[in-house]
Amino acid sequence: MIVPKVDSDANDRRSLHERIAADLRDEIMSGDLAPGSALPSTAQLKSRFTASNATVQKALQLLKDERLVVGRPGAAVTVREHRQRTIRPAAYSAPTGTGEPYRWLTEAAKLGKRARSKLLEVAEVVPPADVVAALELPEEGTALLRRQVLTIDDEPVELVKSYYPLEIARGTALMERRKIKGGTPTVLAELGFPARLSVDRVSARIPTQEQYRALQLPSDLPVLRTLRVVYSDHERPIEATVMAKAGHLYELQYEFTPE
Repeated sequence: MIVPKVDSDANDRRSLHERIAADLRDEIMSGDLAPGSALPSTAQLKSRFTASNATVQKALQLLKDERLVVGRPGAAVTVREHRQRTIRPAAYSAPTGTGEPYRWLTEAAKLGKRARSKLLEVAEVVPPADVVAALELPEEGTALLRRQVLTIDDEPVELVKSYYPLEIARGTALMERRKIKGGTPTVLAELGFPARLSVDRVSARIPTQEQYRALQLPSDLPVLRTLRVVYSDHERPIEATVMAKAGHLYELQYEFTPE
């Protein structure tokens, strides 16, 4: 690997240890520093970044806090195994059979992971403006919120807030404070609203206080925020979900067929 020369940039207001961590983080996530491999030595990093020992150690501590690397006394700092997860949204949005586990759980199990979902809240709320627009609600209109946190091997990985029009949700299992076998798509299909189209809008954002706490983030690194709108027959919006994932641990994989 050819290591680019690091130039001082007056426009980069981050401290040097944050800039060092950013470069190493990118190399970890791009695969240049593979899982199980050792990071360059402290002496090499000091020379590469023209940094003091203390500055390099602060950078490495950031990566340790982010659970990207692990260090042991007397041993090299190494990249942790299997930290980055590639998410294929199409695989998770496919419908499940009646009574079957939610597809997010079964997909995680295929990778040998123990996935769980914890329902945090079921309530009628005024959604964010982008959700109001997506569900075609009146201004200040309310919707049903089902809020949950998803974990893999007991680590929180995603905060999920799903909103449903009240005219669809009222009087159904969606309103009940319990997990739904097979997930909400099963209930919607049984109600006569099968999913026909899903549209994702993905952005990177600084985490909110709620996201920071729920995902147990080590710092204010960006989260990947996905607004997914699900449409049924006649292009009727039936669900809008806001999903937040730790941006330094995930990438999204979309597949397209050329027309």
